[in-house]
Amino acid sequence: HWMNDPNGMVYYKGSYHLFYQYYPGSTVWGPMHWGHATSKDLIHWDHQPIALYPDSLGYIFSGSVVVDYNNTSGFAKNGIVPLVAIFTHHDPVADKEGKNTYQNQSIAYSLDEGQTWTKYAMNPVLHNPGVRDFRDPKVSWHAATKRWIMTLATSDCITFYSSPDLKNWTKESEFGKEIGAHGGVWECPDLFSIDYQGKKLWVLIVNLNPGGPNGGSATQYFIGNFNGRRFSAFDSETRWVDYGPDEYAGVTYTNTDKRRIFQGWMSNWQYATRVPTENWRSAATIPRELSIRRIAGKYFLSSKPVKELNRFTYADMKMKGVIASNLDLGTKSAKLRGPVKLKLNFEKVSDFTITLSNTINQKLVIGFSQSKNGFFIDRTQSGKSDFEQGFARTHNAPRFVRSDNMDITLIIDDASVELFADNGLTVMTSIFFPHENYSSVRIDSPDSIMIDELTFSKLRSILSENEMKLSKN
Repeated sequence: HWMNDPNGMVYYKGSYHLFYQYYPGSTVWGPMHWGHATSKDLIHWDHQPIALYPDSLGYIFSGSVVVDYNNTSGFAKNGIVPLVAIFTHHDPVADKEGKNTYQNQSIAYSLDEGQTWTKYAMNPVLHNPGVRDFRDPKVSWHAATKRWIMTLATSDCITFYSSPDLKNWTKESEFGKEIGAHGGVWECPDLFSIDYQGKKLWVLIVNLNPGGPNGGSATQYFIGNFNGRRFSAFDSETRWVDYGPDEYAGVTYTNTDKRRIFQGWMSNWQYATRVPTENWRSAATIPRELSIRRIAGKYFLSSKPVKELNRFTYADMKMKGVIASNLDLGTKSAKLRGPVKLKLNFEKVSDFTITLSNTINQKLVIGFSQSKNGFFIDRTQSGKSDFEQGFARTHNAPRFVRSDNMDITLIIDDASVELFADNGLTVMTSIFFPHENYSSVRIDSPDSIMIDELTFSKLRSILSENEMKLSKN
């Protein structure tokens, strides 16, 4: 059916929980529920019953889940630690009437590890002060001040609130009125710290729609300090988690110790409701582990596919010292059948293209331009595109380092590619819809570029064992 934003992502007792915006009644957006899937390894997922249903207060919009170890909420019972969901109640009637107070923040709790949820009887816990877009609470525990901090999207900025118990909230500060990209509404924020060389740096993620670097929706970020009340960015430059057209609403899992795992919605609001799929609409990106790198005195986020993915590769083909002036990997038995991982290490940077194609001359071209010092994904001839005028175009992303060496990892599936370059400094996600699946991979370079090492790996299906049995039946 229909899905969009990932919600309530949390790790608890050996399971990753991915909740998400879900409409079980159609393949287009409708009254929002929280869908629910669980995983032991971030790769194979089991669908669970719907977690939260719309009610008299409205649809269930985006939010987060925390593990309330200290029972600050008072929801614990018989020593069972509660999971608490904090989400936006969206009142469609008030919205249609043009009121500004149609979005408010509410909570629910679970005492059975997320399988069933009870909504708090006194919802909402944070009433709208008159801001038309007032949503997507991301909540975390701030140990230094011993309070919960809510990072909330409020029109085109972020508002921080604090609470001792997840029920009573106090406004602390605002951020972003005069910094960052403002081509559209700010949505789905996230605030967290990452250790960098012994220092704790704070990252603020803000999703934006529209106004992304390649049109439509995208995820920007800021790196700076947070003192429990205010966030201050180190600089005013606009940076993007993913420069491709098809990663949005990305946020991170809570309760993962020192790991910071990010996952986004794989689509774009420019065409999400019209993509040519029949029984499903939208997917989630591969989970990505975030870290911080410093380049020329500035801090950047780096994103790499989680290490768990490596355990599910097989049939690796490895080559070293390959000249890629005209390299058809099909002749090397690297046919595209199902999902694959392609990793390239170049000893000297030059122009190149990686072309995925099928037998009817449809193709997706991924490459690097030395003159532009940037990467690109060209889907002008990728297949079906008449559902949206701007779909068939080339999307670009900058390179942030000037070294001669370069590495690129591609996660390629039947309808998507995720590119990670320079150890995750530049990331691009793109979906496509060929009339038949791409079956070949070709690497070309006008300068006979040297590939120091090439690895082509098959990936096992992400269907869980239970789903594999169902699909066979």
